[in-house]
Amino acid sequence: MSRRLTIRDRLCGAVLGAGWHGLSTLLAPALRVNLRRRLARGKETRASLPQRRGWATRARPPGLLAWLHAASVGETVALLPVVEHLLGADPALHVLVTTGTVTGSAILHERLPAIAGQDRVITQFAPLDVPRWGARFLDYWRPDVGALVESEFWPNLIAACHARKMPLALLNGRMSDRSLASWRRAACLLARMLSAFAWVMARSTEDAARLRHGGATRIDLIADLKDAAAPLPQDPAAGRRLHALLGSRPVWVAASTHEGEDATIIAASALVRQAVPDALTILIPRHPERGADIATLVDPAAPRRALGQTPAAQDGLWVCDTLGETGLFFALGAPVMMGNSLPGCAGGGHNPLEPARAGCPIASGPRVSNFRQAYARMADSVQSVETPPDLARWLIPLLQNPEARHKAGARARQHAQPDSTLARRIAHALLALVPR
Repeated sequence: MSRRLTIRDRLCGAVLGAGWHGLSTLLAPALRVNLRRRLARGKETRASLPQRRGWATRARPPGLLAWLHAASVGETVALLPVVEHLLGADPALHVLVTTGTVTGSAILHERLPAIAGQDRVITQFAPLDVPRWGARFLDYWRPDVGALVESEFWPNLIAACHARKMPLALLNGRMSDRSLASWRRAACLLARMLSAFAWVMARSTEDAARLRHGGATRIDLIADLKDAAAPLPQDPAAGRRLHALLGSRPVWVAASTHEGEDATIIAASALVRQAVPDALTILIPRHPERGADIATLVDPAAPRRALGQTPAAQDGLWVCDTLGETGLFFALGAPVMMGNSLPGCAGGGHNPLEPARAGCPIASGPRVSNFRQAYARMADSVQSVETPPDLARWLIPLLQNPEARHKAGARARQHAQPDSTLARRIAHALLALVPR
């Protein structure tokens, strides 16, 4: 049941919204300093700094403009089919895509050339939620319709869109029990934001119920945007070189790992090599800048792909700290352990449909709250692991038996067929919001 907004709710939301407006204005100088610190750590670029304050680096094209915002890599990849259908639905339409991270922006620029009509796509970094910066962004770009992805709830930006009567949608809206509870003391501010969305697509029935409870009033579609994604791309020439390099060597992949779980993977790699001496672990950190630190955990001389290094026969682990190449390694069809899921890391998981679509056997730790529905759907084809011995017990039979590996990968693939109509339905729903 949707939360009914009372006069008290509206007044409370307005007061909290005004408080956030004032606080974020006061914090603007500190945010400028933090942006420079992030630049020094590689989390921003020189080009992104003015964009984070709402300054544009491209001219606004004439005519209709749809604005889509994704926080980081996963959300950006999930948006691309929607972008393609928007471009195909209206040849006069331009699409502005904003991201919140350097890696998200890099993936966007890497994938756009494969999209028909990509010359009508403009990419920028999203402004931080400072009133003046958000207003500068909106007043320059003047989007005809906008969409935020998942849980990008920014009070000032949403209020500014509403004040300009710009229709705003929430795509793949998600809200966990924990997130809803964390909004308890500011429930009226959450309700004010959610009620401002002209249309909401919820990721699951559970997310829909929480969003309704939080204040969303129009949820017309329940589906997971990631179900519309095609298999991850790969460079065929790079694939041939990789196959030539590895030959028939037994390989497994630890994909999108996060800080806190690398030691478990390294220990599992050592256990696996006791039974399969020539086995190779391909460790792909979610954030490539961690590559040097991971290599140090293994051996200062451990090979790193970012440095152009390849594994020799005696190397048991290869740190593949490059961006946008996960599809290349999934195409091997090797067993895949999905990161951000093991004890010791922040947790939340990563999308298991990506390796499943490549026919990979899959394992995951227990911390998968961000992809609970996908993991539930694939329950009979994802191995649950927590410790190095867990991983070794799962991996050794698969590395020793190619037929068993193939059957496990085929079983995973059955659950991961993309929804070919979802992106088109979302694109049409967004265009229907544009005032005519």
